[in-house]
Amino acid sequence: MTKKIQPQQTAAFYAQAVASFGLSVSAMIIALAYLPAQPWVRAFLALGLLYAITSTVVLCKVVRDRQEITDVTSRVDQARLDKLLTEHDPFRVDS
Repeated sequence: MTKKIQPQQTAAFYAQAVASFGLSVSAMIIALAYLPAQPWVRAFLALGLLYAITSTVVLCKVVRDRQEITDVTSRVDQARLDKLLTEHDPFRVDS
């Protein structure tokens, strides 16, 4: 059993995710810069954007960590089961 712990990603998927994130953050920063509002309103919206970005990063990390824990736990359980099956001898007689 050679199950990989971490799934593989293509370079194109990684580049697309980075480009999408960069584009969305850049668009929001430009929109905040040209927003016809008082500076304190723009600062408040910028803080909201920063909070949304950091919350998203933390959520992604939590989901990834939970997935890794599930994979590791299932691998440990599978290893225990494999060990029990290899040690089991159905023709052994206890006397």
